[in-house]
Amino acid sequence: MTMVVDTMNNPNAAQNHDRYSDHYIRRILASTKTIAMVGASPDWSRPSYFAMKYLQEKGYRVIPVNPRAAGQTILGEKVYERLDNIPGPIEMVDIFRNSDAAGPITDGAIALARDKGVQVVWMQLGVRNDAAAARAEAAGLRVVMNRCPKIEWGRLNNELSWGGFNSRIITAKRRRI
Repeated sequence: MTMVVDTMNNPNAAQNHDRYSDHYIRRILASTKTIAMVGASPDWSRPSYFAMKYLQEKGYRVIPVNPRAAGQTILGEKVYERLDNIPGPIEMVDIFRNSDAAGPITDGAIALARDKGVQVVWMQLGVRNDAAAARAEAAGLRVVMNRCPKIEWGRLNNELSWGGFNSRIITAKRRRI
């Protein structure tokens, strides 16, 4: 049996990035109000666009960061070139870039933690950078890797069953009448 340590209650414990407790994810999502989404795309068919729209519908303010689209608007939010261009606080930096790019983005989040209130670095599905995670945790930030906040929000709030995910709700068995 693998033990999952909740570093939110024990900040000196090392987080197991292979498995996160529901409590850990739930508390991050509950304490976050503003998300900087690095790699947000203005293309409606990209996963970052879907994730941004979903998170906005759940009450989060999602600020897109994309140097190629800087100055444009995505889903009603102005796009910024870099994290440090965003005015006001951001609690979470959601990284929609590859694992190598996650390192410098995480370093930027660490540098802004005090001034902007960054508390969490979240790396999207398929994105994992253990060295960056260790630097963020050493700086007092919480880290999630290889997960999507949209999927985790839906999973923890019982909204994935309509999509056929392993919710144990959808079945091919005929109901008894």
